[in-house]
Amino acid sequence: MQTELLYLNDSYIREFSANIIKADANQVILDRTAFYPGGGGQPFDTGEMAFNTGKRAKVIEMRKIGDEIVHVLDSEPDGTSVTARIDWERRYRLMKLHTAIHLLDGIIRRDFGHGHITGGQIYEDKARVDLDFPELNRDLAKGIEEIANREISNGRPVEVKYITRDEALRIPDIARTKPGRELLEKLDIVRVVEIVGLDMQMDGGTHVRNINEIGKISIVKFENKGSHNKRLEITV
Repeated sequence: MQTELLYLNDSYIREFSANIIKADANQVILDRTAFYPGGGGQPFDTGEMAFNTGKRAKVIEMRKIGDEIVHVLDSEPDGTSVTARIDWERRYRLMKLHTAIHLLDGIIRRDFGHGHITGGQIYEDKARVDLDFPELNRDLAKGIEEIANREISNGRPVEVKYITRDEALRIPDIARTKPGRELLEKLDIVRVVEIVGLDMQMDGGTHVRNINEIGKISIVKFENKGSHNKRLEITV
């Protein structure tokens, strides 16, 4: 029995009930979960569980092992069902940072044509973005920051859609990384995240519903790591 991944269709679920499929030492697999297990540069969620026996435990780590979504606890489980709650403040920061990366990617592709993100990592308080964008410098980065914040001020909806693999393959750059392109070839149905009118890409993470929820993007660090490797560090 596979775990139903609630976060795929609703990133705003903070609390949910579930049955335990499997428990081993301090690890639990549920029949449904809103905890994001990590991936694509976005960290896993943390939070807590209350078991039907009255015992409580913290969710300190998430792991995806094959098709299994494993919740790692700070103590042994005790019961057959749980009510679980995500650390929402942490999750929401990660969501805003993730959407901010997509926004920057969309702006660079729209306004500069050839620059693109080659990788990145989201942390609890910031995100790192690597770009193949030879002419990018501090001044241009500042200009991109200003464009991004104008877009945020105006707002754009962020939508999750499911399309067939054939439909996805007809959309240029729907998969932005080599692992993503390899995965695309294996999927029948593809989850895409669209900043309406600006950017659409294959994605499995959590996002805000509108870019205006990001608040403000600040590019706090620029590094020139080679002609085709520039690095930005951002906060929101």
